[in-house]
Formats: sequence, C-alpha cells, structure tokens
Amino acid sequence: MRAVIQRVNKASVTINEKTKTSIGKGLLVLVSIEINDTNEDIDWLCKKIVQLRIFNDKNGVMNIPITEAGGEILAISQFTLHAKTKKGNRPSYIHAAKPDVAIPLYEKFVQQLEQLLGKEVQTGEFGAYMKVELVNDGPVTIFIDTKRKE
Repeated sequence: MRAVIQRVNKASVTINEKTKTSIGKGLLVLVSIEINDTNEDIDWLCKKIVQLRIFNDKNGVMNIPITEAGGEILAISQFTLHAKTKKGNRPSYIHAAKPDVAIPLYEKFVQQLEQLLGKEVQTGEFGAYMKVELVNDGPVTIFIDTKRKE
C-alpha cells in the first residue's frame, strides 16, 4: 500500500458538482492498494498514520499525533499512486489492485483507521471522478509505502 498523508486545515471531496464530505483540521490520506497487499499492510499503515507526530505542540514543534490533536481524517482511494513511469510517457498501473481486490481492502483500511482514531473517517467514493480540495497546513506532506518501511 502507498499513502500520501497531508496535514490540512480543511479538505473536501466533490462528486458530480456536489460536496460529498469535508473535514476541518486533520489529515487528508490518499491511499493506493497494490495487487499483493494484505491485512498486515493495512494494520501497519493505519498504526503509522495515527501515530505520526506531525501536529504542533504548544511550542510549535511537530510532536503530537492526530489522536492527541483531535483532528479528522479524510481517506481517498487513489490508484494512480502506483503509477509506473519507467517506460515511455504514459503511466502504467499494472501493480494497482483491481476493484474486486482493492475495494474490500480499502474498506478494511477505513474501518481500521476509525478504530484507531476513535471516530468516523470521511471518505470519497471508490472509482468515482472526484475533485479533492485541501488547504495544506505547513505544508506537511508525508509519503509512505508499506513495501519500503523507511
């Protein structure tokens, strides 16, 4: 699994010109499921996301996780994070999981985040054309790949 985590002041998702959901202070998480991802990838990634100390403490130092900051999470499925660009100029998505595999794993990912966060996680709509708006706070943007735990 791959995720781009952005600390935001606010974020929203619009589908067919209607706002589906929005959050205030928190994290926008763009997540991509790979063909060989498992529940272990979900568990590791969810724990990492909620434990990332990327919110400022009273001294202005990034030292607080979202669970202490009281923020919200908006999780968006985005298969394009698995784009391969080595050959040519048209990205290949052969490593991104197909919907029959990706949807159940994405739903489990959201459920696991909700358990660890202790509140509902907002989502986009899997497979829909979405407009995602955000105000990046910092900016703080983190990239995580469960196959490269660096």
